[in-house]
Amino acid sequence: MEVMEAIRKRNSIRAYKDKPVPEEKLLQILEAARLAPSGRNSQAWKFVVVRDGETRKALGRASGGQAHVYAAPVIIAAVATDPDSLMPCGIIAYPVDLAIAIDHMTLAALELGLGTCWIGAFSQEQVKEILGVPEKYKVVSLLTLGYPDETGRPKTRKALEEIVCYDKYRD
Repeated sequence: MEVMEAIRKRNSIRAYKDKPVPEEKLLQILEAARLAPSGRNSQAWKFVVVRDGETRKALGRASGGQAHVYAAPVIIAAVATDPDSLMPCGIIAYPVDLAIAIDHMTLAALELGLGTCWIGAFSQEQVKEILGVPEKYKVVSLLTLGYPDETGRPKTRKALEEIVCYDKYRD
C-alpha cells in the first residue's frame, strides 16, 4: 500500500473481531514504533502491551467505560520515560516523540490488516496503577489494536487553503 493511500484509509476503529493478533504482526507494529524518530534520538519511551482480558477490562473502566477499549484483543500503552525533557524550541518533547511513534504503529497496523484507535480519554492515575507505571512517568496514549469489525467513521478534513500559509503566518 502506498503511504498516501494508507493515510487516507486509516480510521479510528471502535469495534473489533474476537480474534487474537498474531505475534509476528504485533512485533512488526512494535518495530515500527522502535524505528520512529525522536528528539536527540532519545527514544525516551516504553510500550506496555496488554493482552490479558482482566487488565484490558480494567483499562476500559479507566477509560470511562469505552467498550471498544476492553473489546480490543491488544492495548498498547505508550509511556514517556523522560517527561521533563524540553526541545530547544521550549516545547516538551514527549508528546511529539510519542505521537510520531504511535502514528508509525497505526500505519503499520493498517498495512497488516489491523485496526487501531488512539485513546486519550483515560485516567492517568488509574492507568498507571493498573499497569504499574512509575509515578514520575506519563502515559501518553492507549492504542487499541485488533481486526476491525467496522470500517470506522467517515473523515472530514479542512481544505489545504484553510490550514496552510506560505512564508508568513496568515489568518
